[in-house]
Amino acid sequence: MKRMWTKIAAILIASALFAGCTAKEPAATRTISNDVVIGFSSVPAHFDPLNGFSNGVQILYSALVQTDADMNVVPDLAESYTVSEDALTYTFTLRKDVLFSDGTPVTPEDVVFSYTTLMQNATTIDLSVVDTVAASHNSVVITLKKPRSVFILTVAEVGIVPEHAYTGNFALKPIGSGPFTLAQYDVDQQFILEANERYYGGAPAIKRIIFLKMASEDTRLLAAQSGQVDITLTSATIAGTNKIAGYKLLAEKSVDNMGIAAPVTPNRGTKNEYGYLVGNNVTSDAAIRKALAYGIDRQRICDEALNGYASPAYSENDGMPWSNPESAVSFDLDLAKKLLDDAGWIDTDGDGIREKNGVKASFPLLYFAGDSVRQAVGMSASNQARDNLSIEIIVEGAGEDLAKRMFSEPMILAWGSSNPMTSYMLFHSSNAGKDDWYNPENFRNAAVDAYLDAALNAPTMEEAIPSWRNAQWDGVTGTSMRGDAPYLFLINKDHLYWVREGLNTGRQKIHAHGDAWPLVANLREWKWE
Repeated sequence: MKRMWTKIAAILIASALFAGCTAKEPAATRTISNDVVIGFSSVPAHFDPLNGFSNGVQILYSALVQTDADMNVVPDLAESYTVSEDALTYTFTLRKDVLFSDGTPVTPEDVVFSYTTLMQNATTIDLSVVDTVAASHNSVVITLKKPRSVFILTVAEVGIVPEHAYTGNFALKPIGSGPFTLAQYDVDQQFILEANERYYGGAPAIKRIIFLKMASEDTRLLAAQSGQVDITLTSATIAGTNKIAGYKLLAEKSVDNMGIAAPVTPNRGTKNEYGYLVGNNVTSDAAIRKALAYGIDRQRICDEALNGYASPAYSENDGMPWSNPESAVSFDLDLAKKLLDDAGWIDTDGDGIREKNGVKASFPLLYFAGDSVRQAVGMSASNQARDNLSIEIIVEGAGEDLAKRMFSEPMILAWGSSNPMTSYMLFHSSNAGKDDWYNPENFRNAAVDAYLDAALNAPTMEEAIPSWRNAQWDGVTGTSMRGDAPYLFLINKDHLYWVREGLNTGRQKIHAHGDAWPLVANLREWKWE
């Protein structure tokens, strides 16, 4: 099996050289079985959930809880849990029927070991709020240093490993209690999963999943056209110009948004602690930012840049339980022009670009060079800004220097998360101007800080939601484009896949940023029909 799939991958990669001649023949027929072959954009470097493997953690491992398609917290290893009145103590009662894939039972001690080990490692999972983790009979008690409303969502990300088997080779030969086990791993080529027959939720209907690395869009298209994959990622450009016999196009909604991070402070030649210039003399005027918010037709960007496979974006969390529907703004060109006129941005010299106090309404818009989608989004926004508002936006692909220039020059960023903690990172003043991509606009707002702090420190997710929403727009101020508009949200792109007819991928959550791993989060629900 290893040689066969490695050979297929090599043939497909080689064949991609000829992908300029788009094949029109029907896809090769395939006898439906209990296997699924996936054309994936990359494969992991390892599978250790305590040392950085997080995207596919729910496939190989169980967590104490998980979230369902509606983002409700539901049991996983824990059959139930309680939270103390002061929101500092979480008590998880474990199921008694859960086994690791090696046949050993999952114990409270395994959970304690997993948490304490993860707390010692530097990963993207933040457990700094945890004070102690202890086993108690068939329960695990986690005590926090202070209330943290999003903590239960963090719990859903922590895969539990067996203490007895967590040895030096664990990352490449993992043992978990999730719905699948790792049967084969070929570095930077493929990995193969097999159904875990011991899975407490019942063995999945799909018995084997082959993930083939296909980094380029052309390779994945060719793989579908030749019938070598059952499902693979595609793009709006390719999906808009191709049809494949025997396959359907699956479009999943996402919070994978793109927008313009616009510096909100003037550029006076000052530099931040990292030595980079701070501020922009055009976008620091709220009238410019708000005029762009109202004067750009987002649906037109969806149609022009993504062939309609996108939806207008108004916040970093559209459609999530904590999003504020009042963040949405309507396309209103008259209002946008009035905002500019009232603020003194007038085209006085007739060159088609407004100016104010000798400053032209002109600025560069940076994007990662080579990212055709961000370039197309930027160009569509630029054309509208020039035609509709007489604002000049110069779209520019940037390389390594982008990270240095983003504090003084607007750039297209992409976000999208299943955790409202992203809102805190994007807009709290404690992150302003730091070299971590979150708040290069240098946005600071005391009222927003208060809402974000209240949301983060609320006892529960439910109690935090009003504060998360108020941070976006409270009727007077907020992070949204109705408020201070430090970030001009433009589009939420659809995640697109070619799927062989007959493969049911189940009901999916709203996808977060990145179109690969969100697709397979519910892999245990997939089946052939």
